[in-house]
Amino acid sequence: MKIVRPTLLLDEQRCRANIRRMTTKANRHGLDFRPHFKTHQSHAVGRWFRDEGVTKCTVSSVQMAAYFAEDGWNDITVAFPLNYLEVAEINRLAAKIKLNILVVSAAALHSLLGGLVHKVYCFVEMDCGYHRTGVAVSDSKSMDEILQVIESTPLLEFAGLLTHAGHSYGCRSGIEILTVHQQTTQLMKKAGSRLRAKYPDLILSVGDTPTCSIANDFEGIQEIRPGNFVFYDIMQRGIGSCPEDQIAVAMACPVVATYPDRGEVIVHGGGVHLAKDFLKQEDGSMVFGRVVRMTEEGWELPSTSMTVKSLSQEHGIIRATAAECGSFKPGDVLGILPVHSCMTADVMGQYVTLTGETILMMSKVG
Repeated sequence: MKIVRPTLLLDEQRCRANIRRMTTKANRHGLDFRPHFKTHQSHAVGRWFRDEGVTKCTVSSVQMAAYFAEDGWNDITVAFPLNYLEVAEINRLAAKIKLNILVVSAAALHSLLGGLVHKVYCFVEMDCGYHRTGVAVSDSKSMDEILQVIESTPLLEFAGLLTHAGHSYGCRSGIEILTVHQQTTQLMKKAGSRLRAKYPDLILSVGDTPTCSIANDFEGIQEIRPGNFVFYDIMQRGIGSCPEDQIAVAMACPVVATYPDRGEVIVHGGGVHLAKDFLKQEDGSMVFGRVVRMTEEGWELPSTSMTVKSLSQEHGIIRATAAECGSFKPGDVLGILPVHSCMTADVMGQYVTLTGETILMMSKVG
């Protein structure tokens, strides 16, 4: 395969192994597996989940739900707070599939009812420590107000409680991740215990990649929704969610200049390709990606010690020793393992597999 410009490579074997590993874990613990598709955003990768028996998915927008409904997914959760202004799109989807929406306030539900004509299922988002959106577990008043609206009409049905422990991304060890997982599941079970008598079938749904990757105690939880695990990235490696050999994507970038005197290799691959997520090192330096050497089969592990030190729009500046700089020349191609694969995939809009197949994402076909 000839690389002439920044190209997001996808290792299908690694990706399928990641899917199989998480599916097996969910089955082993008796959990419903509803993976989040916002990371890969593609019909093709979604079908790899189907190959493992997965029948439900999570998305981050109504538009993404419509995209996957077109490919036969008929039980979809939109894990983003309800925007009642999208009621027309919600109706079109709910007429065809089982659509689960995410509720954080009674007011939004009241407004939705003004235009809703098809039944939807409601998950109430719980704030279990991330403090982004959601109802606090101690806020029984807000919870009761939401449930009162749901019970007022046959067009709404209460499905359960959902949370995203996004604060696990701030962890830097397995012990820290497991602490977040334990705290989150305890809070979810506490919230659920108050409602279980009236709603015996309510679902408790959790879903972040770090905790779902390493935890093995899901007692009292019915569903998991991780997403980033499908590709992983160097952030997840740093957190402790995965080893480097489970990272399934790498940006192939042509070398355009080398500067041994200042220890830098310049590649065509900037913020418009990798996005600008970074990891801050203990010495205060920032890492925008980790460099790997490309091979005929993909990329070589373990990776080099080289890292991306900065990004502009089209340029990537790689930190390297003089010897490393001398081993590359313009026209060579280096691989960069991204900091955040979700954002890198989103800005690129497509993948090329190691066998040369192009896989388009939602943004390229929608």
